[in-house]
Amino acid sequence: MSRIGKLPIAIPSGVEVKVGADVVEVKGAKAALTTPVCDLLSYEVADGHVTLTRKVETRESRAQHGLRRTLLANCIEGVTKGFSKTLEVIGVGYRVAVKGNVIELQVGFSHPVLVELPAGLSAKVEGQKLTIMGADKVLVGEMAARIRRIRKPEPYKGKGIKYSDEVIRRKVGKTGVKK
Repeated sequence: MSRIGKLPIAIPSGVEVKVGADVVEVKGAKAALTTPVCDLLSYEVADGHVTLTRKVETRESRAQHGLRRTLLANCIEGVTKGFSKTLEVIGVGYRVAVKGNVIELQVGFSHPVLVELPAGLSAKVEGQKLTIMGADKVLVGEMAARIRRIRKPEPYKGKGIKYSDEVIRRKVGKTGVKK
């Protein structure tokens, strides 16, 4: 049996979980999220816990068991605590600013790059650090990756946009020795 899939998910107070025919709805203080239901699994909500069990023992049901449990656990964590990703903008003259739901990046192009945040996400700037926050883990991660893609960190000087916990492998440049 799946080690992750068999673990029950605790439902904190203030969170409501409804299992429907095709989606599981999770409502909490921060947001309301949904995740699709897998037909190969049965969902059981009882005494403050959600448990997923397989209806049949097939390769596909084993593969879906841990995945669907993790997706549901992420929804529950998202509506209670939320998720965040921190990006660092490194480089001389590189700046980042948040104006409403638009992020303005000045990262060495002739013009500032404007990135609009989708509904459900917010951002804040502290110096050269940009933090993206939201209830949906997938949306937060995708938006952070999209912003990083604008100017990836380069290996010689380390300039660019990187995750705060990312380590850039630096390369040695030209030595400039003449023979």
